Amino acid sequence: MLSSTITNANSLTSLSSIAHTTAIFLHQPIDSPLRLFLRRRSNPISAIINPSPSPLAAKQQVYQPFRPPPSPLPPQYRSLDTEGKLNVLSNRLGLWFQYAPLISSLLQEGFTPPTLEEITGISGVQQNTFVVGAQVRESLVQSNDSDPDVIASFDTSGAELLYEIRLLSTEKRVAAAKYIVENRLDSKGAQDLARAIKDFPRRKGDRGWECFDYDSAGDCLAYMYYRLSREYNNSSERRTAALEEALKVVVTEKARNLIVGDLERKGDGKDGVEEETGAGVRVPVVRLKIGEVAEATKVVVMPVCKAGEGEKGVGEAPMEVRSEGDFGVVVAEKGWSRWVVLPGWEPVAGLVKGGGVVVAFKDARVLPWRVNRWYKEEPILVVADRSRKEVVAGDGFYLMGGTVGGGDGGGELKVERGNALTEMGVKESLGTVVLVVRPPKEMEDDQLSDEDWD
Repeated sequence: MLSSTITNANSLTSLSSIAHTTAIFLHQPIDSPLRLFLRRRSNPISAIINPSPSPLAAKQQVYQPFRPPPSPLPPQYRSLDTEGKLNVLSNRLGLWFQYAPLISSLLQEGFTPPTLEEITGISGVQQNTFVVGAQVRESLVQSNDSDPDVIASFDTSGAELLYEIRLLSTEKRVAAAKYIVENRLDSKGAQDLARAIKDFPRRKGDRGWECFDYDSAGDCLAYMYYRLSREYNNSSERRTAALEEALKVVVTEKARNLIVGDLERKGDGKDGVEEETGAGVRVPVVRLKIGEVAEATKVVVMPVCKAGEGEKGVGEAPMEVRSEGDFGVVVAEKGWSRWVVLPGWEPVAGLVKGGGVVVAFKDARVLPWRVNRWYKEEPILVVADRSRKEVVAGDGFYLMGGTVGGGDGGGELKVERGNALTEMGVKESLGTVVLVVRPPKEMEDDQLSDEDWD
């Protein structure tokens, strides 16, 4: 009885303590430390010990190579295991575009291109060609404008051809694929066609551009040949050959008349650049396109000096620049701070032996012919051959110092006509001008829209 009484007394004491604590809590301010402490939720306690990663495992996780997501597999290949996929590729069981997605699938599983080449016999280049070609073909299949017969023409051996048009939008891929089939182009022809279509919008504003139709694949290719012809001298056989190639593929009548007109003017003392820049001009004027240097099979590295540096800058620029070894390492006779890389066009290809120099002008008003609107809007590069200093051609153009016909050669450099120098009695220049280069120009309408990216 006494024990029970003591227990009840203890219980009453505990309840009293709890009530007192509750009363204290209820009378605390909302943001009091006690309320915040009691309100805080306790974190669960876990008995699991997370082992620290071993140094070897951490080292292996430093680099994770990118694995492209596998393309949807054709129904007949979806149930195959890894060995079955390798067997299909090794024995070419199916059409190329059917087993091409297996390559992406195996790469996703951890295989590398060299490993697949060793197992299946398909080189790394072929693997890439098959995968990309299959994706291009699928974009043609999904397009509403594609002709099923055209697509079927690529079923047996069309991976290389479709690979070449990969950079075009879906709309232009359809037109290019149709042109390739109708004209039986090979891989090189398909590559030229794709480049011509891709490059055409960038040439807006160049001579003759408005005569060609961008919606015609043949006209785009013809304009590429027409532009190529303007890089050669009027009497050059290469110029005539380029114009004849343009005439073979041109479609629209307006463009055909332009090409025929240039062919008929052959040998009459005029050239393609003359009509744009003024009578008697004998130097090509070309616009460098975006990516042209990267796509060129041959390039030329030349020293650059500013026009304001005058005759001294031209004289101090390295005379000899050559490439050595298997890697074509560029070596100059002395150090120089400014260089430019140009495609190996015919006018500059011969300057690799020495003597070439590039002069940078702020605008083209320095050129001694009719001033066009673009002269005041963009800088130019003038390529000169310092090994040909003698003024021998009245219709040629020569690089001169700021003071022509005397003085110390100070001041900005100039470009002068040969006949003007002859009248002043000047017999020697700083070099013969062989080419004028205009800068690349981006065109907004040349950009692919989001729906055109595959």
